[in-house]
Amino acid sequence: MNDRVLGGIGILVAAFFIWQATLIELSFISDPVGPRTFPIIIGIGLGLASLAMLIKPDAAPAWPAASRLYEIALATAVMVAYALLLPELGFLITTALAATYLTWRLGTAPLWAIVTGVLTSAGIFIVFRVILGLSLARGPLGF
Repeated sequence: MNDRVLGGIGILVAAFFIWQATLIELSFISDPVGPRTFPIIIGIGLGLASLAMLIKPDAAPAWPAASRLYEIALATAVMVAYALLLPELGFLITTALAATYLTWRLGTAPLWAIVTGVLTSAGIFIVFRVILGLSLARGPLGF
């Protein structure tokens, strides 16, 4: 029953997400794909995954222990903080901090979590900003 409820909520969220993506204003100088395409693709993926949960729910779902639910709540808080801090600290710093924390909580040693967070942030920055030329949030250092 839980899977069906979550699947139904997921379909509603996907529909809302796609609807909001269609409201993104297009500039007169826009590439053929446009800024709406990627959010719509994400919405379609969420909708299909949610539909799969509705059609074939798990017969006996196992809920995680309270300590794991706490970890999930902390990871969610980190992602909310990421969204709030992104305009202030910029993409590189915020992504490095979030990736470092999440990698550490997944079991990586602290030093390697820092290395992984920094390399993840730099790698994504290079792909999206340098190679694809997309605009990312600028931080206090100007990049």
